[in-house]
Amino acid sequence: MNGPMSRRTERVRVVTTAQTPELDVQPTPLALLLLGREADPKSERGVECPGDLPSPSDPDLVERARAAKEKLGDKVFVLGHHYQRDEVIQFADVTGDSFKLARDAAARPEAEYIVFCGVHFMAESADILTGDEQKVVLPDLAAGCSMADMATAEQVAECWDVLTEAGIAEQVVPVSYMNSSADIKAFTGKHGGTICTSSNAKKALDWAFEQGEKVLFLPDQHLGRNTAVRDMGMSLDDCVVYNPHKPNGGLTAEQLRDAKMILWRGHCSVHGRFSLDSVNDVRERIPGVNVLVHPECKHEVVAAADYVGSTEYIIKALEAAPAGSKWAIGTELNLVRRLANRFAPEGKEIVFLDKTVCFCSTMNRIDLPHLVWTLESLAEGNLVNRIEVDKETEAFAKLALERMLALP
Repeated sequence: MNGPMSRRTERVRVVTTAQTPELDVQPTPLALLLLGREADPKSERGVECPGDLPSPSDPDLVERARAAKEKLGDKVFVLGHHYQRDEVIQFADVTGDSFKLARDAAARPEAEYIVFCGVHFMAESADILTGDEQKVVLPDLAAGCSMADMATAEQVAECWDVLTEAGIAEQVVPVSYMNSSADIKAFTGKHGGTICTSSNAKKALDWAFEQGEKVLFLPDQHLGRNTAVRDMGMSLDDCVVYNPHKPNGGLTAEQLRDAKMILWRGHCSVHGRFSLDSVNDVRERIPGVNVLVHPECKHEVVAAADYVGSTEYIIKALEAAPAGSKWAIGTELNLVRRLANRFAPEGKEIVFLDKTVCFCSTMNRIDLPHLVWTLESLAEGNLVNRIEVDKETEAFAKLALERMLALP
């Protein structure tokens, strides 16, 4: 098998021609559906998308992955995020959200290789929390996170300068979501802040407001707003949004001084798609449905939902749900489909909240061909796609993570 890098090189090659021939091509039903010109009522009623993901082209991939993993034995520990494809999850030693997986990796010091089937910031966190002798590997280096990429170190440093000029930097405590780069975690640690997850965001904010008068919340505005308003009793007027693409974040010094929560203008491309119309529509279609969404969703969606929680919360809620109950879930589609299949024998009806396909495109870059290439390379003694955080960044990022771990 060729390495993934050679395939990406082919995709970006530009070919120019003097003329473009006219082709008599008729759009397929699937193409029309994706273009919004047709509908598939059956698929829109559940968690199926119009046509399942294609099977790997090589029928021997599953066996090759098993053979390589068996050859590596205890030297390898494979982590699988909840949003991964089933074809990848089947080879995970543990599954979970990003922080749980990073901690699981740290608890396996005997594993020489940590293969993180997730996205880049997750692998960085695993490298920060594991030993120096352990090597964290990401099967596809293109598996990033659009939310994490919405806040760069340079942009956040400029934001801090704006806060300083407004005379409030000393009052501000940064709180960064786990879904952020190592650079942003390091900035947070250096400036006296902490990291949070979607399940402990309130505890992190409670701690931050004991340290200062204001919070700079990075990089997901929706989790910050929902936690402040829904869980802590603040008003929407207590929150302002800092846009790094506008001078001074698009805010006046007075707005910054009046705000309690300075929210970074970032969001999750998956959870940001859910709308109030999605909630209203599913309630009309499925009487008695329980709407359960992730706190990365927009505020109006969270306000209209029956339950709100992290991926771990969503899983536990469905485990505890009575037989025959109906649920519309607002989170990534791979997880929703897996839960629908898992609980169908118990008579629980679980559907996707939105009508359109909502996979995490970057998470789905970790596919079976990439995993096989990674495992076979490691089994042959070739270290590929290592994720390594420099020591200074690691030290400050770890400080911020340790502050989170110390939260009551």
